[in-house]
Amino acid sequence: LILTCSCTVEWLSKSGIVNKSIKGQNVNVRIVRNEFRDIFLVLESKAINQKFLMKGVNVHKKFMQEGKATINFTEIPLNVFIHNAPPAQLVSFLKTLFIKLCSSKSSPKTCIRDKLLSTKSQVLEEVSPVNHKDITRVKADNVTLKRPIIKQEQNTTNKKVCLNSISSLTEEQKQILDAVLRGSNVFFTGGAGTGKSYLLQYILSSLQPDVTVATASTGSAACLIGGVTLHSFAGIGLGEGTFDRCLNLASRPAVKQCWKRCRHLIIDEISMVNAAYFEKIERVARNIRENDRPFGGIQLIVCGDFLQLPPVNNDKKKFCFMSESWNKMSFQTYYLKEVHRQNDIVFISILNSIRLGSVTPAMVEQLQNTETQHIEKEGILATRLCCYTKEAKEINDSRLAKLTGDTKVYEAVDSSPMVTTLLDECTPVAKSITLKVGCQVMLLKNINISLGLVNGARGIVEKFTNGEPVVKFLCGKKYSVKQEKWIVKTANGSTVIRKQIPLRLAWAFSIHKSQGLTLDCVEISLDNTFEAGQAYVALSRAKNLKSIRVIGFNSKQVWANSDALRFYKTLVPYNQEFIPLGKKRKSQKNLFPVIDL
Repeated sequence: LILTCSCTVEWLSKSGIVNKSIKGQNVNVRIVRNEFRDIFLVLESKAINQKFLMKGVNVHKKFMQEGKATINFTEIPLNVFIHNAPPAQLVSFLKTLFIKLCSSKSSPKTCIRDKLLSTKSQVLEEVSPVNHKDITRVKADNVTLKRPIIKQEQNTTNKKVCLNSISSLTEEQKQILDAVLRGSNVFFTGGAGTGKSYLLQYILSSLQPDVTVATASTGSAACLIGGVTLHSFAGIGLGEGTFDRCLNLASRPAVKQCWKRCRHLIIDEISMVNAAYFEKIERVARNIRENDRPFGGIQLIVCGDFLQLPPVNNDKKKFCFMSESWNKMSFQTYYLKEVHRQNDIVFISILNSIRLGSVTPAMVEQLQNTETQHIEKEGILATRLCCYTKEAKEINDSRLAKLTGDTKVYEAVDSSPMVTTLLDECTPVAKSITLKVGCQVMLLKNINISLGLVNGARGIVEKFTNGEPVVKFLCGKKYSVKQEKWIVKTANGSTVIRKQIPLRLAWAFSIHKSQGLTLDCVEISLDNTFEAGQAYVALSRAKNLKSIRVIGFNSKQVWANSDALRFYKTLVPYNQEFIPLGKKRKSQKNLFPVIDL
């Protein structure tokens, strides 16, 4: 196991004063054993070439999700600061280090005299991967995660965050991750619920955070991946001015530094980025970075589904795949086909057909039959999805007004009044939330996954205790909702904070705002459908046909964008290979299976 990161090594005096320090980038950090089975930490780079015996160490891992950790050698004394490490690699590295150190406690020790008199050849070899024997030794010794080996976070369950291992990825997801780690420009797509956002989170944890920028076309999507909007990162606003105007905006010192530092640019919900904007930011990137390669040499990782909600514009070249810049990127393209959100085969078949703008009479009948079914549970009404944001707001406001009792208003606490607009855009919570006893709400943050208190859980406010709303959720649990913190990383690397209770009214949502959500019971009215893909996005929020009620459904409400359909005909959706987008196939048009349109 090799961890590639930046490192700073500090040698300390007995009083803790730094006597000497060295820094290095792209340092390979390894765990090795010598001929006597002693464990060493090895640091290797152009600037650093050090080896330290792992004895009497404390590991501080509070910020490992940001790619940072500190290893403190108490006997030397010495500090090794690890930063800009891919978080997933760092977690795996620290787990291996912990298990190997614990396992070595039960191994036979060689005394100093025997080491000095030994005739064994001096050798350093990589430690073996963690195996069942190592784990058995740790369990037999009843070792817990506490200092001085690795510090366990003293926190309640609502603060635990776990990065999943690569074994939790499907084979198709692993292939995409491998392509990203090889440095290729990657575009991966797929229908709703195929794990695009989950994979994107894993990709983020596998890249060095200091040179990786996570963006999305909308604020709600950016919030889900812990990133910023593409407009915020690019620094050119909506890109409505001339190119010279956009270049001047992007040349501001803070914005320019972001462009210069970026090596990996991630764009989620790429379907909502129009062609003209994509062209402008690609040209800006080349000029700012003074590099003639596409996007100035930045690796692009983009994902989204062009058969869902499209960009909001009336240009002839609506989608970014219609731009010349898209063709220049030579994307390796992958199509995720395994659905994780739904397990109802009939419902999955209906969704796949609606996604392509096609619906049979039998499918229409099945969806119309849901209009009369009772899907409410525990007194919690089905959340209604509306075509317009204004319509959803009117429903929530009118329902709230009908409730009697005192009104409680919760105001967010922002780190600065100057960043309120950014926080409104990049966090799921509003600046101000109004609640009453009896109002229906949705939880907007994972509190305790094992108890079902997760992002998207719905419930009803039963009372207010000490100023906090007590909510009974559909899972049966009651929870006194406390103020939570949202930390947003800005394009220039600084952070801004919003503190607010993680709730929102949940009688109704707009279809646009529902993207990325999974709802346990949902009511949908598609009478005012005005955009291609709207019906598909709304219907795919449900898990199965038993948890959905569609009012007044007819086939005219379902259609797909013709440009997007033609684009998907060029892909290889059910084959693990890829083709460069924008380039014509060489003969043998039917060599690979394509989407049946």
